[in-house]
Amino acid sequence: MQERNEMAFTLGMILEARERLKGVAQRTGLVQFKALSDEHSQIYLKTEDLQNTGSFKVRGAYIKIASLSEEERACGVIASSAGNHAQGVALAARAFGVPATIVMPAGAPLSKVKATRELGANVVLHGSVYDDAYAEACRIQQETGATFIHPFDDPMVIAGQGTIGLEIMDDLPDVDTIVVPIGGGGLASGVASAVKMLHPNVRVIGVQAAGAAGMKASIEAGHVVSLDTAKTIADGIAVKKPGELTFALCSKYLDEIVTVDDDEIAQAILFLMERGKMVAEGAGATPVAAALFGKLPIEGKKTVCLISGGNIDVNILSRVITRGMIMSGRKTNLMIALEDKPGQLTRVSEIISGMGANVVSVQYDLADPNMTVTSCFLKLGLETRDHTQIEQIKAKLTEEGFKLVSERA
Repeated sequence: MQERNEMAFTLGMILEARERLKGVAQRTGLVQFKALSDEHSQIYLKTEDLQNTGSFKVRGAYIKIASLSEEERACGVIASSAGNHAQGVALAARAFGVPATIVMPAGAPLSKVKATRELGANVVLHGSVYDDAYAEACRIQQETGATFIHPFDDPMVIAGQGTIGLEIMDDLPDVDTIVVPIGGGGLASGVASAVKMLHPNVRVIGVQAAGAAGMKASIEAGHVVSLDTAKTIADGIAVKKPGELTFALCSKYLDEIVTVDDDEIAQAILFLMERGKMVAEGAGATPVAAALFGKLPIEGKKTVCLISGGNIDVNILSRVITRGMIMSGRKTNLMIALEDKPGQLTRVSEIISGMGANVVSVQYDLADPNMTVTSCFLKLGLETRDHTQIEQIKAKLTEEGFKLVSERA
């Protein structure tokens, strides 16, 4: 479609994009995150979750559509997206009075699908991941002649995303490190380009979900590679194959790429909610996950974690919170083999409450063929402080003669 030539991408494009975005995109805040900061290290959050449509994507989408001719706009635009780019394109297209079609994976969060339709776009659901939706969007584009608005591998889109880098440097000139989520690479390549072209000594680190680390694999291979699968709770960065231009720019300007797994992402989402009073989607929480779990060289540094979006489906959020609480030792399940006689449950409850935990669910299983006629399995759901308390409860129950067993299918 377009020439993927890094030499054609310039700082001037990002500076021009900044001017065009005035009055369109919010200049989001840069706030110190004291929960991860100390006297030696300072962590700041760039809050793109508070951007129009709830993510950074409106920046690039608007700049791309603004660059189209009247004839191109008349034919409409088409895009593929897991959700955030969809809303950005829909909002930008509405601003210019341009018809928009968005192809989204069938599993895209319902909140993002609904929001995109409410912004006036025609939504087509296709495939299971972004790459499937992208292939279908290309097919429709060939049929209709609409302009394809690529979510990441387009110089105008990258220029729009790069304006975030300019804002960070304006607000925190002595920043040491900027940490950016990576899916296809549009955000990372834009921010890294803007920062490195102006301040080459500032480190820019990318973060990918371990189950969708296509950019990291590509840089290690020295060429763009396509993953067989892209599985992660961070749906906004579940991309199997990065772009050619984004690969070139990330290869040139990123200092490092680290990965975080889904459990670490879930705990970061929970941590941001409880300690930062902020709702981040999975992709947006990856920089904080990297900081929280020691993946970044931040000791003694001023570090900015870019929270790229906050559009998380409430059903997914509920599961993520539960998962995050389990992994951090805040919730657990215990299975106990009991003699089915009076007083057993009371004694178990006394032990657990006496150690400061809370029983939130109780389930009896009297029908398991592995138990004797006079026995049962007791499954308890507990709210706890941490993993240490869980182990103390287990030890006390064992000491009192209760048999803990593995949970059965």
